[in-house]
Amino acid sequence: MKVFVQSAPALPKATAGLGLAPLLIMISLVLSACGSRPETGFLAPVSQSEPGATAHTILVATTRQRDARPGTLFNGERATPLDFARIAVSVPPGHKAGEISWASTAPGDPKTNFVVRDASYIDGDRAFVTELNAQLAARPKGQRNVFLFVHGYNTMFAEGVYRLTQVIHDAKAPGVPVLFTWASRGQVSQYIYDNNSATAARDDLERTLRLAFASQAEQVTILAHSMGNWVTVEALRQVKISGGIRQVSKLGALFLAAPDIDIDVFKSQMRRFGKPAKPFFIVLSKDDKALGLSSFLGGGQGRLGSDVNTAELASLGAVVIDMTDVKGLDSSNHAKFAQLAAIAPQLRSVLARGIAPDERAGNAGEVASGSLEALVKLPIAIIGAPLRALSGR
Repeated sequence: MKVFVQSAPALPKATAGLGLAPLLIMISLVLSACGSRPETGFLAPVSQSEPGATAHTILVATTRQRDARPGTLFNGERATPLDFARIAVSVPPGHKAGEISWASTAPGDPKTNFVVRDASYIDGDRAFVTELNAQLAARPKGQRNVFLFVHGYNTMFAEGVYRLTQVIHDAKAPGVPVLFTWASRGQVSQYIYDNNSATAARDDLERTLRLAFASQAEQVTILAHSMGNWVTVEALRQVKISGGIRQVSKLGALFLAAPDIDIDVFKSQMRRFGKPAKPFFIVLSKDDKALGLSSFLGGGQGRLGSDVNTAELASLGAVVIDMTDVKGLDSSNHAKFAQLAAIAPQLRSVLARGIAPDERAGNAGEVASGSLEALVKLPIAIIGAPLRALSGR
């Protein structure tokens, strides 16, 4: 069976002699969004409503510290115990798939920007589960699902909230969106701090998972991005070591998007899991510049999200969705998973039917336009088989 392999982007050789300051400048150019970051004020509730806007209620579980500044809720510092919140977000009628319509100044205009309509803290596990069950009960049977998102490195709190909103809006996801947000400072120079924060959050993510599975949810789907994959896989490993979750049959799809995990560490984690009963999905792009830099910072060790040994990933039980030929909306090509949400209904349909082992992938180079429209017409290179999102087969 065909597997398309393309080398991950290497860092320029000149980086070997760079000092720390020039290196951080280069990282900033690759990883930072253009313009100012939404550190404070962007979650202040906006009373004005806009006809045609769509509202989404996001539930939050976090290891971040509460922030008293108006419109901020949480900052990038670590705190205990696990904290919770409820945030209602409005998506403007002119929203473009894959993008977040950021306001130039806080709190934003509901006609053109993602804005918050209401926000409040939730005090404790019991109140969180009560709120989660209320959100589930408001949905018809068969759609009482939880969609849990774990963000990555260099992510401010507002960025995590709005990214999850964008994904579930574009994907038309029927589940209750839950954001697990660990204490990232949202600064490119804080890679080590963020990595340690993700590690410190393992127990709290395990606790959040157990709350979600113990709720009235019919299914729990998990999407992790970048460094968020580290804390996610570690939390799942802890669940496995402790004897599992009684309601594990509720686990739906597990998506590891652009995973920033040392490939040898991941193999070690998978040896503890064993080959899973259900396949899990690795969403990658071999032109991911952010993971190239992460590999550099990690002493040249390969990252799971840019691993070229796709056959080995298949042997571990993964289905790999390769988005290398999709043109990214961000300069680092690190957030392509967010674009995949636009074809999520077709993707869910194809994955639900399963992938026959004797199928053969077509020429991935045929996706010349690099657009999502091309992907729903032509094969996406996947381990073991093509994915024809609109094939009807």
